[in-house]
Formats: sequence, C-alpha cells, structure tokens
Amino acid sequence: MTVAAPASSGADKAAIAVAQRVQRLYGKAKSYKAKFKQTTKLKVHDKKKVSKGTVAFARRGKLSFRYSKPRGNRVVSDGKVVKVYDRAARQMYEGKLKKTYYPASLAFLFGKGKLTRDFKLRLIKPNKLKRGYLLEAVPLEATPAYRKIVLYVDGKTAKVRRVMILDAQGNVNRFDFSDPVLNERIPDREFKFYPPAGTNIVKK
Repeated sequence: MTVAAPASSGADKAAIAVAQRVQRLYGKAKSYKAKFKQTTKLKVHDKKKVSKGTVAFARRGKLSFRYSKPRGNRVVSDGKVVKVYDRAARQMYEGKLKKTYYPASLAFLFGKGKLTRDFKLRLIKPNKLKRGYLLEAVPLEATPAYRKIVLYVDGKTAKVRRVMILDAQGNVNRFDFSDPVLNERIPDREFKFYPPAGTNIVKK
C-alpha cells in the first residue's frame, strides 16, 4: 500500500504543487502523441546512444514507439504485453508490461498512476529555472526497473518536456518530447504489432 509523500517542508509542498498540475493535465487526457528523442547512457560501457521517432499513449497502459532512428524499431503494448522489436537484429523481446519501467515511470502520460501518491517528490534547484521545474520522483515502493525519475515540467503549460529514468547501476534513459498533442483519437491498431516472418522471438 502506498501513501502520499508527506509535505514536511516548503520544498516538498512546492514539488507536490507542480506534480498536481501535471496530474490535472494528463489525468483528464484520453491519449497523448508526440515526437521524441531518446538518449541512453550505459555507465559500465561508457556508451551513449541516440534514437528518434514518434510516441503514442492511450489509457489502460497502451503505448507505441515508432523509431525513425534506428528506422523500423518498435516498442508496442496493448496494456498487458509489451513487444520490443529490433529490426537490424531481426529479434523481438516479448514480456509482461508490468515488469518493464514503462508503466510506472511514464504512467502519468496515459492517465495511469499518480505522482503524488506513488513517489516521494522534490524540486531540484527550484530557484534557478526560469521556464520550468525539475521534479525528482523516487518510488515509494522499490522496483528493480529503475531507481528514480526526473521530469522537466514546463512552467506555463505543465506539460512534461523531458523524462530521465535512472536505474540502480547508474544508467540513464532520457526522453525529450516535442510537439505534444492530447486527446487525439488513436486507432487500436497502433498498439498492435506483428513482426516480419523469420523474426527471432524471445519471451521473458
């Protein structure tokens, strides 16, 4: 059972206020679409990978990442099963959505979960950002998928422009969103994916 983060200081109250604005905006949304740039940094190998594409979310945990770089790669979920397709390797990983970092760390984008209920919140350098806020969110219930997330929230609109997901090994997965659109109808076929014949399917 999770409880709301305690508002024990002015900084906590400010962080909760920002999180509530984000929840009000996305909590009413039936869908979310945007362009994204994904930057992955692996600490052990000291490697950096940049990917791009479009993303769509809908209620009940539905998500779809279409990659233009690397072209043809996909991440798709119908709300229960997530499929991660690597076109170059001709391989697809398939597993339960709840075991990945997508549900909790990005749940607010498709009206699922609550920042103020599920995370301990604080603002990072609250007095040094003129156009927005850096909101740090540490899950109240530990998860092996990630250690914490950091959101860059636009000060005027409360739209989340960036999400950084940090895991226990020091790896960082960062999503920068642009041209977001809320409540546009998204057909169900967007959240279904069938790999080409000959694809090696690995089930987890």
